Amino acid sequence: MAKDPVTSEDVARLAQVSQSAVSRTFTPGASVSKQTKERVLKAARELGYRPNALARAMISGRSRLIAVLVAYLDNQFYPIVLEKLTRALQENDFQVLLFMTDPGNQDQMVLKMLQYQVEGIVMASATMSSSLARECADTGIPVVLFNRYVPISPASSVTSDNMEGGQLLGRLLVAAGHERIAFIAGAEDSSTNRDREAGFRKALAESGHALWRREIGDYSFAGAADATRRLFAGKDRPDAIFVANDHMAFSAMDVIRGELGLRIPQDVSVVGYDDVPEAGWGGYRLTSVAQRADRMIGETVNILLQQIETQEVRKANVVIPAEISIRTSARLPDNAVLDSIIAQSRR
Repeated sequence: MAKDPVTSEDVARLAQVSQSAVSRTFTPGASVSKQTKERVLKAARELGYRPNALARAMISGRSRLIAVLVAYLDNQFYPIVLEKLTRALQENDFQVLLFMTDPGNQDQMVLKMLQYQVEGIVMASATMSSSLARECADTGIPVVLFNRYVPISPASSVTSDNMEGGQLLGRLLVAAGHERIAFIAGAEDSSTNRDREAGFRKALAESGHALWRREIGDYSFAGAADATRRLFAGKDRPDAIFVANDHMAFSAMDVIRGELGLRIPQDVSVVGYDDVPEAGWGGYRLTSVAQRADRMIGETVNILLQQIETQEVRKANVVIPAEISIRTSARLPDNAVLDSIIAQSRR
């Protein structure tokens, strides 16, 4: 037969303290004497007591839950972010509830998240409508778009400088003497893709170049493979490709070498974006723009905690500078020009 659950009253009786003393012992930051705390913890261990976080949340009105909504985890960047974000929030006594969504179902999923009385929301590889973001703000729930931004939305955002990153890669490829420079786009409706491409095109135009060809990979491995095949299907072929993220760049490189029998970077240079750990693997050695995940996560947590504690939700936009990581997947300009490009990214 199931045993009756041990309650805080049981612990209080055994420890010979008040129930409020038991509650304070298990409340982070609450005031309780060392002697009382030791007595309560000893009694709790003897009885096998575990505090009920849900019950405490109902009493205090604080769930200490942060909802994180992601549309996909295929991109190696987001599992890293999810782990680091979870640890950073746990260090501040918040727990993460992870929700997955499809591109056309994001607002409905946010409404489900709100049923859990979450105190904040992080949207990673996902967005919500401006009207729903306003509803969250009006009810005191801060929302942070991670690696996304929507200008008309009242939600806060934390991004890397995607336009600057695109410019760095454009300058690198032009300075190395490439002429037929192509771009494999990610999701057309994402701010990350728009800004990376805009910065890339700007750098090409500044040097009197134009984008040679463009295909869409939709931030998927299979989509990038198909986009690469289309780029190389004609008589003329690109001599350099900027792929909108590393996940797709790995796919493009596999097709170039495995199916087309071409050499990287001797026949074609490939550069990516995100600088995930796999970019440094010997099989890829991908030149890429790093998203400074630690700084982005730190800013995200700061926005959430400040607005939760002050109970004042307001829009904050944080942009983290981009930094280029040079490896062997692209031909390089002379050392003086290369050093200048690297220095631009390390301000």
